[in-house]
Amino acid sequence: MTSREKILATVKKNQPAGQDLPEIPLSSTETSNLIQQFVRTLGNIGGTAIEVNNWSEIHSTLADRFPAGTRWISTIPGIEPANSPAGLGYDPHTFENVTLSILKGHFGVAENGAVWITDECMGDRALPFICEHLALVIRAEDILPTMHHAYEKIGTNSYHFGTFIAGPSKTADIEQSLVLGAHGPKSMTVFLI
Repeated sequence: MTSREKILATVKKNQPAGQDLPEIPLSSTETSNLIQQFVRTLGNIGGTAIEVNNWSEIHSTLADRFPAGTRWISTIPGIEPANSPAGLGYDPHTFENVTLSILKGHFGVAENGAVWITDECMGDRALPFICEHLALVIRAEDILPTMHHAYEKIGTNSYHFGTFIAGPSKTADIEQSLVLGAHGPKSMTVFLI
């Protein structure tokens, strides 16, 4: 037996008995102002949330902000130019000049302004991180109060890749200079439809 195997056997032999995870009661969070809380929280971390009534409002808002000639990729059929996930290809290098990615999120979390998105909505895993600007679309009624509620909702759903995205990319140095878009999207807009 090697010394490595001896150490691992000793560690395994001296492990404490397993215990069930404690029950974490969900707090009785006020749900009447989740939209306002989400909008405020996302704004505090550098993002923008906009309430809209339909897909055309989203398209016109984005057309006002991003000039013609910039490259958009949308995986949402209601927003042009819609790109099917299968039609995007498998080489993330083809996304190097994407100005705007428009993707559908599954739900938002009011306490931290995050949006849960999985690979089924991304088209390509690199897309929400390599674009210059990111726009996510969720239904307003799909905002949950806390991360406890979010993980309960995710539960045992099957997906290959999923992530919470909260605000644009940001970093800060020791002098407390905040830089948005340092290693990812410069802006994040969430449309609440």
